[in-house]
Amino acid sequence: MSGGAGGETYDIEEYGIEAYDLTEADGTAAGADGGPGERPEAPAGALGVAELALKPALEAVLMVVDEPATEEHLARVLERPRRAVALALRELSDDYTRQGRGFDLRLVAGGWRFYSRAEYADAVESFVLDGQQARLTQAALETLAVVAYRQPVSRSRVSAVRGVNCDGVMRTLLQRGLVEEAGTEPETGAILYRTTNYFLERMGLRGLDELPELAPFLPEADAVEGDSAEGIPSFDVDDSGDSQTDH
Repeated sequence: MSGGAGGETYDIEEYGIEAYDLTEADGTAAGADGGPGERPEAPAGALGVAELALKPALEAVLMVVDEPATEEHLARVLERPRRAVALALRELSDDYTRQGRGFDLRLVAGGWRFYSRAEYADAVESFVLDGQQARLTQAALETLAVVAYRQPVSRSRVSAVRGVNCDGVMRTLLQRGLVEEAGTEPETGAILYRTTNYFLERMGLRGLDELPELAPFLPEADAVEGDSAEGIPSFDVDDSGDSQTDH
């Protein structure tokens, strides 16, 4: 299949997809709204988005995303069928693994994004944490675990499970985008919390069903029901950790 100015050609079968026609039945190019119309003129010698080689185009876009990009979104911006995009993404991921690259292309939280490969985590950690400490505290990790397995859950129930007031660390988790509000509890009106897509992304999970089987080791909700009094006033705590009762 030919593409671009200057007589450049490429074989679309290289990517395992069939050729398709982007023109309307009357021969005019499809407009931005999907109907007949003219495309914006590209600079002389430049290829249109739909004429670019698919795999390099995907790599270029994924280099600048700040959250996982869905196959639907990528197909729309690159003007390609979703099936072709999905196939190309999986082939790229397999290529990087086979070549032993230091980065990986993963399907996480419903979308695709580049990640450092796990084997080189020590090198990345050394660079990122050079002269600083960016890890969550033990208290924050414990609170996040309770939210992940009990969600949606109120702050008082999280405190009841942990045995300490968790207002401070909950605010920290909210600020870091790891948890978010998820409505209110019908019986008490207390705000409920759940984990976010950013949490899934940071954990490398496709969904909550991939969480490790730790729930059986946590107390049942009925066991802490009596201890979770929503009317208890919150302590004045430092956002960087738990209250003074948390040891």
